[in-house]
Amino acid sequence: MSETRASVTREGLSLQTVSTIEALPAEAWNALVGDAYPFLRHEFLHALEASGAASARSGWVPRHLGLWQAGNLVGVMPCYHKYHSFGEYVFDWAWADAWKRAGGHYYPKALTAIPFTPAPGPRLGLAKGIDPFDARELLANAWEGSELSSWHLLFAEDDDVDAWQAVRPSLLERHSVQFQWQDADYGDFDGFLAVLTSKRRKEIRRERRIVADQGIHLRRLVGSDIDHEALTHFYRCYQITYLERGQQGYLNLAFFERLLATMPDALVLIQARLGSRPVAAALCLQGGDTLYGRYWGSEVEADCLHFEACYYQGIEHCLAQGLTHFDPGTQGEHKLMRGFAPRLLRSLHHLADPHLYQAVSRFCTEEQRYITAYRKHLDESLPFKRT
Repeated sequence: MSETRASVTREGLSLQTVSTIEALPAEAWNALVGDAYPFLRHEFLHALEASGAASARSGWVPRHLGLWQAGNLVGVMPCYHKYHSFGEYVFDWAWADAWKRAGGHYYPKALTAIPFTPAPGPRLGLAKGIDPFDARELLANAWEGSELSSWHLLFAEDDDVDAWQAVRPSLLERHSVQFQWQDADYGDFDGFLAVLTSKRRKEIRRERRIVADQGIHLRRLVGSDIDHEALTHFYRCYQITYLERGQQGYLNLAFFERLLATMPDALVLIQARLGSRPVAAALCLQGGDTLYGRYWGSEVEADCLHFEACYYQGIEHCLAQGLTHFDPGTQGEHKLMRGFAPRLLRSLHHLADPHLYQAVSRFCTEEQRYITAYRKHLDESLPFKRT
């Protein structure tokens, strides 16, 4: 049974905290968040919970926030109470360890993010006419004054970060870098290669030939073209990626089956085949003008196959479908030399204890200096021709 808790009101708005996404109506939720960012859709969040991937057992306790006005849902924000820091990709393990050694309790903490999904995007959906400042003032009541040690806003868009800082200037800002591709009227893949330096252009062509010379060909399946057999094979490959590191994947087959059943329009499966047999796969999601590369695995060791399946096929798909952005996932400087430019990402952090706040503030300030220098170095290393 889901738990629903009403909270304070402000300017005709009332705040509700629910323990399952099902407690907030799907149609109303999706009307507020749209479909341009697939990970905030009700179907995606419900698949995480219904499959058990985001649950109390996994340490992701749903505590989603809804704003109501005159009986209508007018604002939504995903939120979780976390009992560890796995699956977040903005790493605060050192903060938790330091606070524990000082005698404090870092967990549980509150987290506004998409579980296991380090993809920048919106984190708050509001109806027209709702004042964003008032909405955030009310939402902050969900963790301020509670027994939670902290609240963290991860992988939000810049305008969302700015809006939260206007409401709570004391929020600590942390920086990180990802690598993303953007179309610049390339037309096709050859047009994209044409803007790269000769060395990088030749290297990418060589990598693609290596894949073909191994007898591997690739195909892209979109939406209803993905059948259960292809999805099951992908999942086997996905788990291999984790098993090679002695781990289990965060997500189970039931999660992916639910995505295929409830939001097939958002799925793009890139399948590598050796003859008639599938041997590797990468599953992406798409929405608005962006392709999101997320999950990958291979049953074979094949030179350059990862680059082809996870990067070059994604760029080709974007160019063919008119998508202007490709977010291939977090980390990986090797993306830089393949045309993925560095993007600065910002996260925000509320820490209740003043001593922990001061220590983390110093850490974030020093880290930002490093990130600034690192990003400058990356910008200077891009493989595009100098004009």
